Amino acid sequence: MTKNTVQHDTPSANVAHNPSAIFSPYRNYAHAIEVPPGARTLYISGLNGYDATGETLPGTFEEQVRNVWAHLGAALNAARMGYGDLVSLRFFLTSADFDPANVDVLAEHLGVTLTARTVVVQQLLDPMWFVEVEAIAARKD
Repeated sequence: MTKNTVQHDTPSANVAHNPSAIFSPYRNYAHAIEVPPGARTLYISGLNGYDATGETLPGTFEEQVRNVWAHLGAALNAARMGYGDLVSLRFFLTSADFDPANVDVLAEHLGVTLTARTVVVQQLLDPMWFVEVEAIAARKD
């Protein structure tokens, strides 16, 4: 297994809730995610778009967000989890114009997995960063 390979051996026991009293959910989005008792929880710090060496920052949003997903995969693998175990994602984008591409790349990685998700548009710590992502994952072994 390479360091960025994310395992999807067993489906997550997390349950998405999209009550009819709330507007229809967006793509790969849930209004709420229930984590079962006894699940392990992983909190992933804000990850930016530098490559794995931390030395090269690509010049496009799509390259940066793909690096972020590789970093997410590595963090999940370290905890014996996969993308399907993600329960919450918080995206910080420097422009709302990046959101359609962000959702496309997110859907490539999540497949049918639904997550609670927030997208914030703001200036980031380094003006060359276009994206930063925090995540929470949970898995019942």
